[in-house]
Amino acid sequence: MPIRTTHTDKAPAAIGPYSQAVVANGMLFTAGQIPLDPTSMQVLEGDIVVQTEQVLRNLAAVLASAGASWSDVVKTTVFLTDMRDFPRMNEVYARVMGDARPARSTVQVSALPRGVLVEIDLIAAIQP
Repeated sequence: MPIRTTHTDKAPAAIGPYSQAVVANGMLFTAGQIPLDPTSMQVLEGDIVVQTEQVLRNLAAVLASAGASWSDVVKTTVFLTDMRDFPRMNEVYARVMGDARPARSTVQVSALPRGVLVEIDLIAAIQP
């Protein structure tokens, strides 16, 4: 089965040698999204709530570009620079996900690109 990339202007363009997302075998694999404004390509300043909301908006745009939604997501990985931000990130995550309950891993890392507080990637099942 061929592998294809997907792209939308409603999410930040890739800032390196990678794609926003790749579709393979009926699955969508996204790159990690950080809280970049897709128009200005600047980091959205703010606390973990503001940054998580932007990351999830970016991921929603990538999902939509592949004809998918949160209900199609099977796995997410959340990277935080401070695990003390988990409760507030989790509140935003739960609100945005609605009834969707994909499997999830959350890990604390020493740093993220551009000094952001959160990065999230996901895997979703999509229609061919």
